[in-house]
Amino acid sequence: MTEFLAAAYPWLKALHVISVIAWMAGIFYLPRLFVYHAESASGSEKSETFKVMERRLLRAIMNPAMIATWIFGILVAFAGSWWSSPWLQAKLVFVLAMTGFHGWLARCRRDFERDANRYSSRTYRIANELPTLLMIVIVILAVVKPF
Repeated sequence: MTEFLAAAYPWLKALHVISVIAWMAGIFYLPRLFVYHAESASGSEKSETFKVMERRLLRAIMNPAMIATWIFGILVAFAGSWWSSPWLQAKLVFVLAMTGFHGWLARCRRDFERDANRYSSRTYRIANELPTLLMIVIVILAVVKPF
């Protein structure tokens, strides 16, 4: 198995990067949709359109991309034998935080679906900054490997 992972490493790494890009695109876009959705009247045509957009983005792009990111990331870590590396352990903490943020977005989407949004558009604007900060730390840990 180790030989296979070593031979497949460039492909696994490429698939991991592709998955991350797709996940991050969605994770940056969904809160932006929430900003505009929060500013639209519940039950309006605009609100109903946002519901469809949000559901499709989460289910068709973000969820599969997150799952693929985890699968390919774990395989890359095995291929590189990095499990005991402090930089990887730190990176996993921040990826878990990103996954938690994803879960929060999914809950917010369900709230919008039921016309029970709990947050203002300002909250979603502020929340939109968190994945950027997490991404910066994750990329630095993965590329620079500072420890």
